[in-house]
Amino acid sequence: MISWALEVEYDGTGFMGWQRQKHGLAIQQVVEEAAAKICGGLTPQATASGRTDAGVHALGQVVQIDLPEFPPHRIREALNYHMKPHPVVVLRAGLAPDGWNARFSAISRTYRYVISNRPAPPAVEARRVWHVNRRLDEAAMQRAANLLLGHHDFSSFRASACQAKSPMRTLDELTVTRQEERLIVHAKARSFLHHQVRNMVGSLKMVGEGSWPESRVQDALEAKNRAMAGPTAPADGLYLVSIGYEPALLFT
Repeated sequence: MISWALEVEYDGTGFMGWQRQKHGLAIQQVVEEAAAKICGGLTPQATASGRTDAGVHALGQVVQIDLPEFPPHRIREALNYHMKPHPVVVLRAGLAPDGWNARFSAISRTYRYVISNRPAPPAVEARRVWHVNRRLDEAAMQRAANLLLGHHDFSSFRASACQAKSPMRTLDELTVTRQEERLIVHAKARSFLHHQVRNMVGSLKMVGEGSWPESRVQDALEAKNRAMAGPTAPADGLYLVSIGYEPALLFT
């Protein structure tokens, strides 16, 4: 058995999130049960770069797990076969470097939040976007987003159940762009607090619809009080896009 790094994609709809739960199916359980099929029935523990909440999706979650020594493509094919019919797939696999840890070795995490901004609700993208039928001003949202960049106490954008020891985080990127009837919020940092991205998006939405002036986001940040920030955006629109490591992982 050797340590592997897996790049995993999943549709979080219907799952309890990444971490195993007593009630309901979690993505970690799907991965571990599939791994047991190629480990002689022994269930190895899968460690992710970060936990995603119920309903949150991933395009590039990174998972560390001990598996037999096979060619990377065989690891991918075997796990994908045994994870059917769940919407969880291994995109790429590679040997984990010595001393590497999926969570603690990460130097950046990138998230995307997708808002469907049109009068009609989504059909094809239902449960994969946040539908906001009121026209949003993406330029105002971007100006407000700029106020959150840098190193701050993000207590106002932190879930009450957050277990992080410190609310201090450095937000490296926060952009708002429009692609026709969709708004894409891109966020990048070394790490995020629980619900931080969704709480920031909820506040930016208040600016975009004209309910808040842009300065209200700065006021919320400085208040260090969750009650001063906007609502938590739904999990449906959030995607974990990628995890950065140095040196980069060698996937095949």
